[in-house]
Amino acid sequence: MTWGLQNRVSRLMKDGHTVMLAVDHGYFQGPTTGLENPRKTVTPLLPYADSLMLTRGVLRTSVDADQTLPIVLRVSGGTSILKELSDEVVTTSMEEAIRLNASAVAVSIFVGSEHEKETLANLSEMVNAGERYGMPVLAVTAVGREMARDARYLGLACRIAAELGANLVKTYYCEDFRKVVDGCPVPVIIAGGKKVPEEEALRVAASAVRDGAVGVDMGRNIFQSSDPVAMIKAVRAVVHEGKDAEEAARTVRGSLPAR
Repeated sequence: MTWGLQNRVSRLMKDGHTVMLAVDHGYFQGPTTGLENPRKTVTPLLPYADSLMLTRGVLRTSVDADQTLPIVLRVSGGTSILKELSDEVVTTSMEEAIRLNASAVAVSIFVGSEHEKETLANLSEMVNAGERYGMPVLAVTAVGREMARDARYLGLACRIAAELGANLVKTYYCEDFRKVVDGCPVPVIIAGGKKVPEEEALRVAASAVRDGAVGVDMGRNIFQSSDPVAMIKAVRAVVHEGKDAEEAARTVRGSLPAR
């Protein structure tokens, strides 16, 4: 890595681990529950995140310019939940990412999908540009409706992303997750996925870190929580302090009114 690329990666990692706050869902889902007003959702959570993953539109409209939190800018898209999600293109140039002072860019790949080749070409295009400008690229192993979330499939997707030059890979936690990590020569971050009970989300995060993930990129399991601030604090305790899910969950429970 060049110095600039190393420096940008270091911004995303605290003590070698990271808690990314994902609020990029609207690029294909529209006004997702909990993200109807992105500014209102994001502002109270910023002090507890290591980085913020979002689109340029939400960055420009909903995050103050004096904010110093590292930005992971989503640069692939072009489809909605009404169409085939894998039919993505690059929507934001590397030059634009630099103008927006991003610390990394994120590109989805859909291995095994109808448009697998095109999404891998999108990743390669941004890796090539990232090498020119010293910008890290996070490959997001998106899972289509028919894709299995097992170690064999996710290991394949993560390895292909790394082989094409991704600097970081975001994927899902699964049984035998250690095999996925061991087969991927770049750092692996887990996706938060769909909303589940707080303690379940924390168990997944703790298991993933135990099995080699460097952190989480969590969205709905934070901003759709009954207490988003308490939840992101609990996630930080798991990722950065090594607390188990039960211990971290007390942070959330303790913030809720007594019944």
